[in-house]
Amino acid sequence: MHIKIVCIGKTDQREIEALMGQYTERLQHYIKTEWIFIPDPKNRKTLSKEMQMAWEADQISSHIKNNDLAILLDEKGKTFSSMGLSEFINKTMVAGYKHAVFVIGGPYGISASLKSKHPQCISLSSLTFSHQMVRLFLVEQLYRAMTILNNEPYHHE
Repeated sequence: MHIKIVCIGKTDQREIEALMGQYTERLQHYIKTEWIFIPDPKNRKTLSKEMQMAWEADQISSHIKNNDLAILLDEKGKTFSSMGLSEFINKTMVAGYKHAVFVIGGPYGISASLKSKHPQCISLSSLTFSHQMVRLFLVEQLYRAMTILNNEPYHHE
């Protein structure tokens, strides 16, 4: 299994981008990980919220194949402890999916159409974070999950 992380927009804070790179490199030790950054639409300011979310859903969908498991990050999704996330990742790996595709939506979140097509939603917190911070938190938690699965000392419980 490989991990793909699909997100809307770029990371414009170099410090966050550097940390994302560090955790991605660490994660690559365990599992192939790929970032897919979908650029914001050029006419974003002229689009309604609904139009923007529909455009994002189309763009995101193009990166999810039939034999992939799409996991949408949504504030109303299922919450996990770090141990619980590692168990979820393990079950996903054992289930035989080619890719686990983690999706971080745009500024308005993920469209209802995408949620109905891919009902697997998780939440990193009930707090609201910037999309850039969510990227960092997700990759760190994925790395943590892999160290837990490999009985390595990164996670302390």
